[in-house]
Amino acid sequence: MNSAIWWIRRDLRLGDNLSLSTALQRAGQVFPVFILDPRLLASRYCGEKRLSFLYAGLCALDASLREHGSYLLLRSGNPEQVLAELLHQTGAGAVYAQEDYSPYAVARDSKIGQRLPVTFLPGLTVHHPKQILKANRTPYTVYTPFNKAWQAHAWPGEPLPAPGVIPTPPGFASEEIPAGVRCPANDLFPAGETEAQRRLDEFTSGLDAPVFEYGENRNRLDLESTSTLSPYLRFGMLSARQGVAAVRQAASRAWDQHSRRGTETWLNELVWREFYLSILYHFPAVRLSSFRPGMSQIRWLNEEENFAAWKEGRTGFPIVDAAMGQLVQTGWMHNRARMIVASFLTKDLLIDWRWGERYFMQHLIDGDPAANNGGWQWVAGTGTDAAPYFRVFNPVLQSRKFDPTGAYIRRFLPELADVPNEFIHEPWKMAIDFQQEANCIIGKDYPAPIVDHTLARERVLIAYKLKG
Repeated sequence: MNSAIWWIRRDLRLGDNLSLSTALQRAGQVFPVFILDPRLLASRYCGEKRLSFLYAGLCALDASLREHGSYLLLRSGNPEQVLAELLHQTGAGAVYAQEDYSPYAVARDSKIGQRLPVTFLPGLTVHHPKQILKANRTPYTVYTPFNKAWQAHAWPGEPLPAPGVIPTPPGFASEEIPAGVRCPANDLFPAGETEAQRRLDEFTSGLDAPVFEYGENRNRLDLESTSTLSPYLRFGMLSARQGVAAVRQAASRAWDQHSRRGTETWLNELVWREFYLSILYHFPAVRLSSFRPGMSQIRWLNEEENFAAWKEGRTGFPIVDAAMGQLVQTGWMHNRARMIVASFLTKDLLIDWRWGERYFMQHLIDGDPAANNGGWQWVAGTGTDAAPYFRVFNPVLQSRKFDPTGAYIRRFLPELADVPNEFIHEPWKMAIDFQQEANCIIGKDYPAPIVDHTLARERVLIAYKLKG
């Protein structure tokens, strides 16, 4: 029987995996291979929490493969060299892999594809970026028309089932999967395809599924109202098509405008993911520079002391500090909080969005080059379909609106636990006797604000107008 290598990258799953199913169809036997690339591991964008989630995902994938008569082969080294050696050692005749769109992946795969028998197949997105184009065959750079074209495009069909049996010849040793660091992310986000499917079912199945309330509650920081599926989509423990198929099914059960809006809103979020992947695919320069050339000359202040305060949750604005606490402690952050802290860094502190983008990638377990870059440039006003430069989030108003009782703040800032609701969003306004009663002396137990938001807003508007 012929054999092939299934080169696993961002598709740690057996279900709806075109690379795996094609390899089985054409070769009959497969060697599931994951390669730890030292260049990626040494990147300044790499983060321990995300690596730990990946390693746990590899363990879960190996266990699943063994249930299907196979096993995972882990290797470390230059992917081209590792694949060439494996082709020789195993006698496999071909390699099958899911296409990736990051600049590094595109360059790597192009080089490997010229030298080795590798076939790259779709699967990272529902619709390939080359499929969603304007009438003149150029890519969309604004979300709304992209979304319209994406939803009008032909549905590619229901997700593929997982293979029943995955024949893999025995006798080939695997490197040991690294253990990774222990952190809250390990417990908050158990890795693997099984957990991904469980969360997807919990979020979209049943008449009272949370997806039906998503349009109403998705921005509330104090509620468990999001799908928490982003880490699983990031590593392909869940495919984009599986997510879209599930929300399409939920939409068919929606009973009124409110519930239908919930499904539509979550589908739009999945399309945002595909939009940013399309932008990265067609405009790889966005990884290092502003999408909008006219915004590339903003005179950032880039004050290291303020950046350190932002990273460490010492800005004096509870909603910002709580969100940064959530990031560092758990490896994840609510999307509304991501917008708030990004606006604070770029607009209130006038610090280059690339500093924040990199810091996020160093901590987020769902850190994705496309979505993270797109989100940061949107908030900073430098990217495609960006928020206008004069949109500056007021952290106090955002806090009052999306964490009305301060439950989110108190969860990640225990030093504010006893602060009354009326002051939880602006604790610096407490009189000294209230501070003493709340066991929270401003400047001692919790910092005073490092900037005046009103003055900071005026400053950033001037800086953006004077760019270049």
